[in-house]
Amino acid sequence: MTTAMPDLTHHTAVVTGATGGMGRMIALALINAGAHVVTIARNPARADALRAHVGKEGEHRLDIIPGDLSRREDLCAAAQIIEDRYEQIHILVNNAGAHFADHRVSPDGIEMHIALDYLAAYGLMTRLDTPLRRGRARIVNVASDTLNDTRRVKLVGKPRPATLDLTQVDDLADLNPQEGFVPFEAYARAKLMTVTGGYALTRSFTPDGVTLNAVHPGVVATDIIDDLVPAPLRPFGAIIRRTMLTPADGAETALRIATDPRFAGVTGHYFNRGVAAATPPISHDLATQQKLLTLSKAHFAR
Repeated sequence: MTTAMPDLTHHTAVVTGATGGMGRMIALALINAGAHVVTIARNPARADALRAHVGKEGEHRLDIIPGDLSRREDLCAAAQIIEDRYEQIHILVNNAGAHFADHRVSPDGIEMHIALDYLAAYGLMTRLDTPLRRGRARIVNVASDTLNDTRRVKLVGKPRPATLDLTQVDDLADLNPQEGFVPFEAYARAKLMTVTGGYALTRSFTPDGVTLNAVHPGVVATDIIDDLVPAPLRPFGAIIRRTMLTPADGAETALRIATDPRFAGVTGHYFNRGVAAATPPISHDLATQQKLLTLSKAHFAR
């Protein structure tokens, strides 16, 4: 961070997607500030690499729980382990996410963008409800400004926000179907769902001092970018990546919202690189928010 982080000794932070890219930078910064960091990792080799990056001095402040966040059973099991081990959680950064170039479905029958980019965050926010409230946690959901504009090339025309129509939806498995599947739009819709659900959950968390915000970290040179670059521009991929933020730069916004004393008590906002910004009107529609929470709760009740 460009400003010094506060002392986070005796703080417990849960960070998803911490085995690579921006998530690793977030986890390392929190550990270096004294926090005890918990993450959930699907790939043992990447988990070992994270331990190596943390090093001997910080390894006692890192807890890696095996699990695949796109699987309901794994997420619930990991959340139960976390709740059993930690009475309070002070920071939750839902950073895990991916872009899938083709239509894929999770073992639970949910399109993968929704499973990983939305339900993983929703699941941890609700399954860890008690320790989050005890710790008066600061929750940060890493989103993407694709929710405000799904055009991959933005040189001409008006922004095209992501859409979310739940009026005829009875199950989250109905969203992002194979017919008419557009990967970039599916990714943006999942990020829009994260922000929409977050707005709704904020109202429940506020009485207990828990804050919940979403952030767009900027265009960061991570693995997701390789899939998002339009095909005609891929030969110039290396040049394009050099114009983007580094993972360390991208981590700064999430870290600032999660730790900076100036943001204490700030909740229910979407930040674009640290500046409060608007999201599509549908994200503020109360009926859509409630329907999304109902569908999400039903998914985890099975």
